[in-house]
Amino acid sequence: MFRAIADVLRQIGGAVATVVTLPFRAVARLFGGASSSTRHGRA
Repeated sequence: MFRAIADVLRQIGGAVATVVTLPFRAVARLFGGASSSTRHGRA
């Protein structure tokens, strides 16, 4: 019983973690691409 509850909580925690980190990854990718493109443009 407790093991099933722990598994459900673990799955929910993983889903919440992915949803929370996805926007930050997208923003980091956008800023990373912009900074790298400007560096290449100046050089």
